[in-house]
Amino acid sequence: MIALYGIPVVESANPTFYLKGSTMVDVMDKTSNIAPLDVSVADGTEDTLKDMYLSFRLGDEDYCLEIRHVTEIVGIQKVTEVPDMPHYVKGVVNLRGQVIPVIDMRLRFNMPGRDYDERTCIVVINLRDGQVQVGLVVDTVNEVRSIEETNVSPPPKSGTGQCAQYIRGLGKVGEDVKIILDAGKLLFDDELSSLGM
Repeated sequence: MIALYGIPVVESANPTFYLKGSTMVDVMDKTSNIAPLDVSVADGTEDTLKDMYLSFRLGDEDYCLEIRHVTEIVGIQKVTEVPDMPHYVKGVVNLRGQVIPVIDMRLRFNMPGRDYDERTCIVVINLRDGQVQVGLVVDTVNEVRSIEETNVSPPPKSGTGQCAQYIRGLGKVGEDVKIILDAGKLLFDDELSSLGM
């Protein structure tokens, strides 16, 4: 197992993310090799995690989560469907003996669904001060990057849809804008209760 800022990146029989230093290297297919990057990994202290975000893609947009919420990243695996769940809850997975619910972020954001492929992965996050773990299915994980607080703008006030409430801010990275999500607002208390959390 490899770790990034204390986050295990799990290798599985499915296509895997390989981590070298502080950058998530593209998912490799079963026949290619990746040369290691010469970047040192931080020790995972709280100060080191400040302004650090895990960047991932859904459709044509890049989203970010504060790295302090992320516990691990795993390749897509068998998801056991659970009846009578919200449409965006794909089911549950067993990660080393712990059963966690899995949410398809495309469906959560009212985006069209798509078939999972070798780049699809599950980002496991902690909610409620680490008492609850949830897996988020994303199209692909990009990288871990720093976005200083001075480069984060508040979300637009005009957003009235349900998706607007998930946005903590907009991070300016060069000429690009990353949508920074509020991990604590991805699920509401009643939704967590329906998941048995």
